[in-house]
Amino acid sequence: MTVKVLVADDHSAIRTGLAIILDNAEGIEVVGEAADGAAAIRQARALRPDVTLMDVRMPGTDGIAATRELVAEGLCEVLVLTTFDLDEYVHAALRAGAAGFLLKSVEAPRLIEAVKLVAAGEGVLAPQVTKRLITAFAATSQTPVALPRGLGDLTEREREVLGCLGAGLSNAQISARLYIGETTVKTHVSRVLTKLDLRSRVQAAILAQENGLALDG
Repeated sequence: MTVKVLVADDHSAIRTGLAIILDNAEGIEVVGEAADGAAAIRQARALRPDVTLMDVRMPGTDGIAATRELVAEGLCEVLVLTTFDLDEYVHAALRAGAAGFLLKSVEAPRLIEAVKLVAAGEGVLAPQVTKRLITAFAATSQTPVALPRGLGDLTEREREVLGCLGAGLSNAQISARLYIGETTVKTHVSRVLTKLDLRSRVQAAILAQENGLALDG
């Protein structure tokens, strides 16, 4: 299955570079480019990509607002690229439902892997800051996530999966940790998100951190 990608960045040279890297990767096709958030929304509605690679700072409609719109409409997954590892824009983007973020210094193989992981429903965070980001986000957020009523509806296994998400574990790592298949992990993650009314596994990780539900990594 080919992963369709939309690249959104206000710098044409960066857009071109990202498009070249991804188009040359097996199993990925760049279906469109956008120079700002409004264009990204229009393109996503028209082209229906699997993943939008989203810059944060863009003129007009920025990447945060665009991410919120794309996720709210269920158009695609969003992978944010940023120059900074811990800034308020990235935090807001994760709140908006982005599946994760990478630094723009990411090497090509990691970028390609991340796009495929996000398309498959995984969350991706820059490895340099995964746990640090979630912990700092929980500590500094001005609008903490309230403990959801749906938490009581989770099964024991689903609570374990939520705890693993809070520890920043991938589906493969959760599978090994809980001795269940990756397909089963995906099912549990989907149910956790539905029951807690969350948009992404990153949001679930933050909620677990904020409420002391994260397991030790």
